Amino acid sequence: MSSTPPEDTRFNNFVLLQAQNAGLFLGQLPHPATGEKSVNLIAAQSVIDSLEMLVDKTKDNLSASEDALLKKAIENLKNLYKEAEDLG
Repeated sequence: MSSTPPEDTRFNNFVLLQAQNAGLFLGQLPHPATGEKSVNLIAAQSVIDSLEMLVDKTKDNLSASEDALLKKAIENLKNLYKEAEDLG
């Protein structure tokens, strides 16, 4: 029996949704209601912090691709956060 946890598409969808929310907060996506882009660094940092907490809480309980998706999402969001912070 393999010790690798099975894939769960709900986890991937959750990570992608959180990354999309952070992208909205970082001015990467227009607000769905207004169509305008705005930056909310506090909200974006909250999403990043939550995803980092998820890394700790799911340690050794993710498939390799789930782990890679989560870590790549955090890396990308941190880079976007830094760019938004530098512009602000």
